[in-house]
Amino acid sequence: MMGKILPLLLALIGLGGGVGAGLMLRPEPEPVVSIDPCGDGSPAPVRSAVAEPEEDDEPSTTEFVKINNQFVIPVMKGGSVAALVVMAISVEVEQGSREGVYQREPKLRDAFLQVLFDHANAGGFDGAFTAGPNMQTLRTALTEVARGLLGPMVVDVLITDIARQDT
Repeated sequence: MMGKILPLLLALIGLGGGVGAGLMLRPEPEPVVSIDPCGDGSPAPVRSAVAEPEEDDEPSTTEFVKINNQFVIPVMKGGSVAALVVMAISVEVEQGSREGVYQREPKLRDAFLQVLFDHANAGGFDGAFTAGPNMQTLRTALTEVARGLLGPMVVDVLITDIARQDT
């Protein structure tokens, strides 16, 4: 009887000791380092992994305007629709320019769609379409057309969501 209980007892003691040692020797959470992609390339200040409310000493000089409704772009292959790309776009503008964007939204949507269709026809949504250079090319083209319609109030165009569904 003791021969059957002893191995089970030793296994439980070993398991308990291992769990206890793992909990005691667990490493501290690593700090989160974020890099500002639009800055000078130097890392941003190190922050704790625990979320802390951020304090803004100076008010933001820009605001983000989400373009209503998503954009649906067909990807053509051999004369038929091979995939659909669905995107959500926001425009970063100078503070107080939100109303100007909404007043020109139909023209802005039309211009964005033309850029997106041209990008699709050039093969921009084929293969690794979310690779950095492909997305930067698309963002640059969208920003240029937005500045052409809205003027210097446009700071940047952001692609907030993108998905491709093959048919």
